[in-house]
Amino acid sequence: MANELPNGNGTDAANAAPSLNALVQYTKDFSFENPKAPRSLAQQEAQQGPQMSLQVNVGSTALGDNDYETVLRLEGKAELKGETLFAFDLSYAGVFRLQNIPQEHIHPVLVIDCARLLFPFARQIVAEAVQNGGFPPFYIPPIDFASLYQQRMQEMQGQPGAAAN
Repeated sequence: MANELPNGNGTDAANAAPSLNALVQYTKDFSFENPKAPRSLAQQEAQQGPQMSLQVNVGSTALGDNDYETVLRLEGKAELKGETLFAFDLSYAGVFRLQNIPQEHIHPVLVIDCARLLFPFARQIVAEAVQNGGFPPFYIPPIDFASLYQQRMQEMQGQPGAAAN
């Protein structure tokens, strides 16, 4: 039994498997606008559908030695004939505990894997808000967070002074 206890010199932690644990998830900020209601609700019968736009951003902040907050921000709107039917802005966040993950992998884990865990919940919040606004639910299509991360890293490499960021 005594051999199963950690010896206190860190060797057990160094040999432990990497882990990612979601401690809590929450809506940090949310806005839904239906600026032309009830007129915009009648416009739904138009033959052509609205033009949809969506912006996705992911950020992270260290909270402690192993704890990090990742914020998934979804901002979008629907327009028909130049008029906004609805718009939303959601910041959905989670606190994650990362253990035994090499330092060079922490940032990708936070902005890819943690965002991937947050996305289904954020997607549902947006869909329900749009539906509660009188429109058919807007289900955001799946997002490839790994591709977004790679694009962002390539953009940063092309910018002068990007190494300082």
